[in-house]
Amino acid sequence: MAKKKTTKAKSEALDFTKYIRWFWTLFLAGILAIVLLFLLASWGLLGEMPDHTRLENPETNQATEVISSDNKTLGKYYYDDNRTPVSFEDLPKNLVDALIATEDIRFYDHSGIDARGVLRAMAGRGGGASTISQQLAKQLFTDQVSRNKFQRALQKVREWIIAIRLEEQYTKEEIIAMYFNIYDFNNNGDGIRSASRIYFGKEPQELDMKESAMLVGMFKNSSLYNPRRNPVGVKNRRNVVLAQMYKYDYITEEVKDSLQDTELDLNYTPESHREGIATYFREHLRSFLKEWTSDKKNRKPDGSKYDIYRDGLKVFVTIDSRMQKHAEDAIALHMPRLQAEFDHQNTPDRNPTAPFRELSKSEVKQLMKNAMRRGERWRILKNQGKSAKEIEASFYKPVEMTVFKWINGKAGEVDTIMKPIDSMRYYKSFLKPGMMSMDPITGHVKAWVGGMNYKHFQYDMVQQGKRQVGSTFKPFVYATAIDQLQLSPCDSFPRTPITIEANKFGNPEPWTTKNSDGNYSGKQTLKDALASSTNTITARLMNEIGPQPVVDMAKKLGVEQDILPVPAIALGTPDISVYEMCAAYSTFANKGVYNKPVLVTRIEDKNGTVLYQVAPESKDVLSEEVAYVTVNLMEGVTQAGSGRRLRSKGVDKYNAMYREIMTGYPYEFDNPIAGKTGTTQNQSDGWFMGMVPNLVTGVWVGAEDRAAHFNSITYGQGASVALPIWGLYMKACYEDTTLNVSKEDFEKPEELSINVDCSVVDEGDIGDNPEEEDTSIEIDF
Repeated sequence: MAKKKTTKAKSEALDFTKYIRWFWTLFLAGILAIVLLFLLASWGLLGEMPDHTRLENPETNQATEVISSDNKTLGKYYYDDNRTPVSFEDLPKNLVDALIATEDIRFYDHSGIDARGVLRAMAGRGGGASTISQQLAKQLFTDQVSRNKFQRALQKVREWIIAIRLEEQYTKEEIIAMYFNIYDFNNNGDGIRSASRIYFGKEPQELDMKESAMLVGMFKNSSLYNPRRNPVGVKNRRNVVLAQMYKYDYITEEVKDSLQDTELDLNYTPESHREGIATYFREHLRSFLKEWTSDKKNRKPDGSKYDIYRDGLKVFVTIDSRMQKHAEDAIALHMPRLQAEFDHQNTPDRNPTAPFRELSKSEVKQLMKNAMRRGERWRILKNQGKSAKEIEASFYKPVEMTVFKWINGKAGEVDTIMKPIDSMRYYKSFLKPGMMSMDPITGHVKAWVGGMNYKHFQYDMVQQGKRQVGSTFKPFVYATAIDQLQLSPCDSFPRTPITIEANKFGNPEPWTTKNSDGNYSGKQTLKDALASSTNTITARLMNEIGPQPVVDMAKKLGVEQDILPVPAIALGTPDISVYEMCAAYSTFANKGVYNKPVLVTRIEDKNGTVLYQVAPESKDVLSEEVAYVTVNLMEGVTQAGSGRRLRSKGVDKYNAMYREIMTGYPYEFDNPIAGKTGTTQNQSDGWFMGMVPNLVTGVWVGAEDRAAHFNSITYGQGASVALPIWGLYMKACYEDTTLNVSKEDFEKPEELSINVDCSVVDEGDIGDNPEEEDTSIEIDF
């Protein structure tokens, strides 16, 4: 019996040993399989794995960033990824704490894989098993979505291996920064910098606790937790993050409770090519960058072209974000008031052909037909194979559209149903601005506003648009006369009519100009004549020097297009851009030295390597003496001429025109200001060029068609339509203590042989109303 028990015990022991062998065999086989699985994955046999080079330089699209002279981001160029990376030092502590508390509390204790988290997940006890390093690996190097569990398991293995390699390659802080930079927060919020700017209008380091918690909460699923579409869900998720921060002692219970009771307080600031600050400038800059990248001299080390949408270039520009905002604000304040009065004067009962004047109904019809054929709609339909008859018919069929409208003094949009032909006429009824401001000493352009709303009015009136400049051309005539004849601002000339005979300067017929006030008696000094913009005296100067030297002067001052050398140019018949006019006037302020306007100071690649450095272009045009005397003449415009309302104290505030369109009046400037107003025939174009020693600013206002204009010079002159923008802008610049816009005198040359001290000024010689300039532009040639 005992023997049988012994035999049975031995048999059971053998069976148990067999089970133990099987267990260890299976265990070791499992271990080997796992090791083999990881080896195969690391060798890239289960899917592509990043090599050492890719780990060092992960491939992510980065937007090109436009950085202002005061180190603010003006905008970006991108296709899909609006990403601008930031370093760990740029992340606030509360943002990092929120991430650690919510996503990976043992982040600083593991090397890429959290074993406790994995075991907890395998045991089905809840909680995520992925570390921040694994999530980064998934974002950077693995597919975002797997089709089945087996593929997902293989992907997880790849993520683990990549996470470990990332931990070997980078510090913990670098991994956190990379994770914040790679994540897509939706609404073009690619990376933490774009997200913080878009959702809260601030840089990442400025984020407060609850803002950081909201953004970290979006890591769970930014499509689901989208603040614009699901604010309630996002608030709840944010509160979960705050609870996690309290759980792990990053914040107190009182702080948690107080923050959980608050709203999201979004400051949604979309970043797109058609929105934000300096939109017209950025579009002009895009053209510059495309040309720069196309130059074979500006290539990557491998010979390929830089991509401004993906290569993360940093473009440092001369625009000052503060001055740009002041310029855009000035236009936003003035244009709706000006437009309201323009619309009031162009109601059907006041003007049956509104917004056009001096045109018959048949002429208006032909004007619209010509515009129709030049338009984008015609081009698109023609490319689709439509006949001219079909295309024209489509302009008379009502369609749904969104149009621009000033709403309560603000730029807005309205949805409407309108015939395309009617929408064309509607847009032609808008007055448009163009404005540029530059430092004459350096040539740096400080503000550039090509219109009032880039989304709806994309034609840039700073450089693309060239319009008749009227009396703002007269300083070119005066400067040429001073240079050739050594005239003084105090020299007097008769106001009597003058006729330049036929063929004297290439004009086939005699040319005579008129003074708008009809006054031809007495004499005026040159200073008074420019202040009141007396045409006959300008014509006398032209008769003395001839038009060709004036054309040569304009060319040297930076005017690009050809100008016909005929006497009529004395009154401003040439079409010139705001860009060219600012550069030309800057030459006077810069002691006769022309500086080509500078827009870009340097371009860097994403690693900070300088790819482009500006080489300023300058040339001597005038002597310092002639430049100073010309400036002195233009100071008279704001002292006693059409620009004097810049200095008035409100004595005309009861005048209807002042109440209606002189936005910001009275301006009450008491510092030296040189300038010139300009108004073309029929008030089609209004100009004001104004300058102080370190800032020259030009403003143009007009409609798309010259036939659309104010009915009277009182409302339509440059001193009414353009000068208020300059006044508002300069007041804001002076009130901004962070800027250094000069209030000093223009520097006088050490040796000045020309007399500029007209101690006796006969006020009676200025004209009946020096605030209304002479706009009679005779083009009889």
